[in-house]
Amino acid sequence: MNQLDQLKQYTTVVADTGNFRELAAFAPQDATTNPSLILKAVQQPEYAPLLAEVVAANAALPLPAIVDRVLVRFGQEILKIVPGRVSTEVDARLSFDTAATIARARGLMALYEAAGIDRSRVLIKVAATWEGIRAAEALEREGIHCNLTLLFAFCQAVACGDAGVKLISPFVGRIYDWYKKRAGSSWDEAASAGANDPGVRSVRAIYEHYKHHGIATEVMGASFRNTGQILALAGCDLLTISPELMTQLQSSDAPVPRALDAAAARALSLPAVHYDEAGFRYALNEDAMATEKLAEGIRAFAADAGKLDALIEQARR
Repeated sequence: MNQLDQLKQYTTVVADTGNFRELAAFAPQDATTNPSLILKAVQQPEYAPLLAEVVAANAALPLPAIVDRVLVRFGQEILKIVPGRVSTEVDARLSFDTAATIARARGLMALYEAAGIDRSRVLIKVAATWEGIRAAEALEREGIHCNLTLLFAFCQAVACGDAGVKLISPFVGRIYDWYKKRAGSSWDEAASAGANDPGVRSVRAIYEHYKHHGIATEVMGASFRNTGQILALAGCDLLTISPELMTQLQSSDAPVPRALDAAAARALSLPAVHYDEAGFRYALNEDAMATEKLAEGIRAFAADAGKLDALIEQARR
């Protein structure tokens, strides 16, 4: 078997793309999207008719309502291909507004259900701010499952687990980027690869904490820069992988051993950890990497959401 097929023996493989026409070649179980991926997809000629159709049918609605219909339409198309779930993201500009995030998430789910899609097949993506985690906690109680994204710090993962969040997406590649940039010319790529990659170490710590303490929240490693990072997390609950990296995995038949194991994690000696709001904010503040990458990620997703707004405004003129 190629490496992608071997990986699927231990881990649920999720496609990280808004380009639903390229999904079938990789047979992923689930798919994730974000504002940047959707923006990239809608600018491709093959998706222009879909965008135009959705905008024309809803031109009289407020802009946010049209945007959500575009996102859900892409999600519907993805769900025709993958057998599992799709993740659809709440506008990143609401990352510090619990009530608005809840309202937008309910609206997205209502659109999916109106299209005949069961809510069990949808994860609502929310940034893992304190406010986002509180929104997800409330949504989970309503049966709206959430994927907490832009997760860089252990304290974010702990708070998500305590909130009963369905799934988290710790970002491997962006953590790697930060440490590599900080090290500059002293960075040793070989010494910081595989299990020693700082992003990989972060996900391993979260995975072991969850499994050891019986926390049901699923861990989905995300934001990979190379296949070495992916293979070093074989055994993680889920991994969301770009089509480019899935192609690389398909091209190799090298062995893929299990790297993460729930039974081994349960045998570890790990302390229980919990955070109230003040403790969470202080722990996040103490982690320079997580503080910077969370803020940067929200800004980038918000900027792309703004660009998508502009495209839709232009399309409905």
